[in-house]
Amino acid sequence: MFRCGIAYPRCRWIVPLLLLFAIVFDIIAIAATSGWVEDEDAKTDYANMWERCRGGDDDWDCKSLHEYSWAQAVAALMIIGLIILIIAFIISCVALCCSLNISLLPLIGGLLILVVILQIIALIIYPVKFNEQIFEGNYYYTWAYGFGWGATILCIGCAILFCCLPRYEDELTGLAKTKYIYSSA
Repeated sequence: MFRCGIAYPRCRWIVPLLLLFAIVFDIIAIAATSGWVEDEDAKTDYANMWERCRGGDDDWDCKSLHEYSWAQAVAALMIIGLIILIIAFIISCVALCCSLNISLLPLIGGLLILVVILQIIALIIYPVKFNEQIFEGNYYYTWAYGFGWGATILCIGCAILFCCLPRYEDELTGLAKTKYIYSSA
């Protein structure tokens, strides 16, 4: 009647798709002009990864954050993480979609762990240093900053999958018999 099992061959398409979503989330976080941080009260002050703007309606005074070394480090870490993530995506497409190359999966997992480390450092440095050096009232972190964390969380999950998938080579190729988690008679 009803059987529930894991279809491992679907991982060949789903995992690279998750990496594509992580790339899109990273691009949104890096390119967001509306800000990673906004003034909570009057919405007259915001800062993104590149600049801090003050003003209102049509009169905004924007200054680059890259006079601060921590802002340069955040930008560099996020961009390097994005580049490594794109490389991991390309390798995953070659390893899983074109032909099944199990030996590349741990390499992809290692690259994703590196991306996670770089982006966690960047996403922690930004609020700490912003609050130390620029903080002037109550701020909250916006959806753009959240997309950076979303990309990082997707990379954590994909890194775990890529490190575990080599154990299931027969299942990925479709040679193994499907193991059902649940089967009703």
